[in-house]
Amino acid sequence: MLGVWSLLLLWGLATPCQGLLEMVGTLARIDQDELGKAIQNSLIGGPILQNVLGTVTSVNQGLLGSTGLLGGGGLLGYGGVFGIVEELSGLKIEELTLPKVSLKLLPGFGVQLKLHSKVRLHGSGPLGGLLQLAAEVNVSSRVALGMNARGTPILILKRCSTLLGHISVLSGLLPPQLFGVVEQTLFKVLPELLCPMVDSVLRVVNELLGTVLGLVPLGALGSVEFTLATLPLTSNQYIELDINSIVKSAAGDIIDFPKPPKPIKVPRKENHTSQVTVPLYLFNTIFGLLQTNGALDIDITPELVPRNVPLTTTDLAAFVPEALAKLPPDQQLLLSLRVKEAPTVMLQNKKATVSIPANIHVLSYLPAGTPEALFELNGVMTLNAQLTPSAAKLHLSLSLERLSVKLASSFVHTFDASRLEEWLSSVVRVAYVPKLNVELDVGIPLPKVLNVNFASAVLEIIENAVVLTVAS
Repeated sequence: MLGVWSLLLLWGLATPCQGLLEMVGTLARIDQDELGKAIQNSLIGGPILQNVLGTVTSVNQGLLGSTGLLGGGGLLGYGGVFGIVEELSGLKIEELTLPKVSLKLLPGFGVQLKLHSKVRLHGSGPLGGLLQLAAEVNVSSRVALGMNARGTPILILKRCSTLLGHISVLSGLLPPQLFGVVEQTLFKVLPELLCPMVDSVLRVVNELLGTVLGLVPLGALGSVEFTLATLPLTSNQYIELDINSIVKSAAGDIIDFPKPPKPIKVPRKENHTSQVTVPLYLFNTIFGLLQTNGALDIDITPELVPRNVPLTTTDLAAFVPEALAKLPPDQQLLLSLRVKEAPTVMLQNKKATVSIPANIHVLSYLPAGTPEALFELNGVMTLNAQLTPSAAKLHLSLSLERLSVKLASSFVHTFDASRLEEWLSSVVRVAYVPKLNVELDVGIPLPKVLNVNFASAVLEIIENAVVLTVAS
């Protein structure tokens, strides 16, 4: 029977609430299965515990090696605490069973983490022959949750106690008098060995929690910095992290937009799933960053459109002849599109749309000449957004739904600009929308939640937010 190490992680005294949530940043809900799996994987092959545990069947590396914690020069080696047992029977620890992790969240209190293991010892028995012993252990620790200067959650070991379970003789003979000495020595040695291993477990957990936060580059545009807004909260199924999303330009300026007027109603999380909720605020801020960087502006010339899309004075005259006056036919047109205000994103009714206000200057020009202004339009482009998650980002692909324009000024005659909407829409679809999608390739960054891969996540668009849910 395997022993039990019971580790109590104090995560805070509040419990996450369902329903309305005053949320500006990204909300991450980590399922207890995901946390347990991450710790188990780290114990098996993680760089932190690997240095302590090593390969449990090997005698030449890691914990059991000659330079390891249990090796010849280590805690239990020659000259160490285990010296009395060495002199008595030559016992050495030959195996520490790789712990099996089980985890339970305690609502409003913390996390109970259980690590099951067994220690096996061998040596020469006092009556000759090989002596093999097995000892069960039970370590209970209390850990406080703090926050470092970077705003990263950190677990601090406050108290650790170890109980030694049943000691059994697997092979060989051990007189009762010597059995008592061995038992007393193990009671003294194992706490000094296993409590530092709890610290190693905490370092793994802290490293995993630390990856939630940090700086995510957005190419040449800038970056998004994730910071923790409040202490983590716990329910009986998940840990909740409220994460601030701070968008900065390449120059380091914070791109800030008004907060949502109403709280977001976050849907209930199903069991055995982890969930990330991305707020509307982050979408608007990313588009605001694109706008301030001029990434949404474009000059459209005939070279940027296929031949079947008309972009000459002759083609324009078919729609609004009064706008051209006496310009010669077949002269090329230049459309200078400028976005001077930040786009507006709407998330509602299971649909994502983007509204981009634009000034469109229409000019005639000769490749070797100076462009001549014809008229200026004020337009609004409404685009549908297709959202697709990847491992660490939420990608957007836009398509034009409609374009409405009004005449702002004309250097010849006034006219009804709505007659140009169909023609302008065809130009925007082939020349402008592809540019937008290239610029949007940076995506909406997602925080690293215990390295959860969101590529297979189920995506749901709710009012003012997008929810990604992935099975544990």
